[in-house]
Amino acid sequence: MFDSDFGPDLMALLSREVLRERGGALIAEACAWSVGLSDHDHHLRVRGRVTATGLTLGARAVTGQPLSGEEDGRLELGDARPGSFQDALNAVTADGTLYAEHFDREVVEPFVLATCVAAAERARETRPADWAELLDELGEDGGDLVEVVRVGEWEAPLRIEAEHLVLAALGTVPLVEVEAEGLPLSLVRAAEAVTRAAAPAAVPEAGPAADELAGALFLAEAAISSAGLPVPVPVPAADRLLDVLLGEGLLPEEVPALLPHLPVAPGTAAEVRATIAALGHGG
Repeated sequence: MFDSDFGPDLMALLSREVLRERGGALIAEACAWSVGLSDHDHHLRVRGRVTATGLTLGARAVTGQPLSGEEDGRLELGDARPGSFQDALNAVTADGTLYAEHFDREVVEPFVLATCVAAAERARETRPADWAELLDELGEDGGDLVEVVRVGEWEAPLRIEAEHLVLAALGTVPLVEVEAEGLPLSLVRAAEAVTRAAAPAAVPEAGPAADELAGALFLAEAAISSAGLPVPVPVPAADRLLDVLLGEGLLPEEVPALLPHLPVAPGTAAEVRATIAALGHGG
């Protein structure tokens, strides 16, 4: 694969090669992560204090208002198009952190680690002699590839490349479009999380089983279609949406988990959740 001697620098090159191969998967994970952001309350830091503006991220985005403020944000995310995915990453959360920090921690870091481990596996399988020499240089036995990756320090520069890849693909795209693209994978990830949560013995399930979640989503989508609701469902139709879902046999406590995966306009999901809460059902 390489003309020169195999070593840490060329392992870094191999990691970048695997990242490029997995670029589509990274973009898909970024889209899935974004699902539901539009329903989050929007905050700004004013004179050092984080304050809610009374709108959601989605409500501001659709009216062309910027999501990030002047007192917060990363320089590399500055000058973002209002309402875009990049603008949302630069927005401040209720606890004073940036959505970009959550994205790095929840998407970029684990994806990059998995990419580096895949590169290490490829090196071990295709260049066993060179791999053994590299392990000797690093002082590792190769039994724990995650530890090898961390000793080799290949993650940090690859995170930067991964972030650039995401921004190049999604940075200027409107947040609501990124969310819509991520809906299918988001449902899969939600089902996987439910399955993992149900795995330990003697621990009650926190929600419906994966197949039940998928089945409920199917019913909800079919109900919206048969009712002739406009898509995405606008805020004025929030009460009608809830009536349609309940009329399909869905329970009120099931609806909040489905909302991020349904074709609803920004703010509609928040209205439905508020109505359910007023009815005395948890969400």
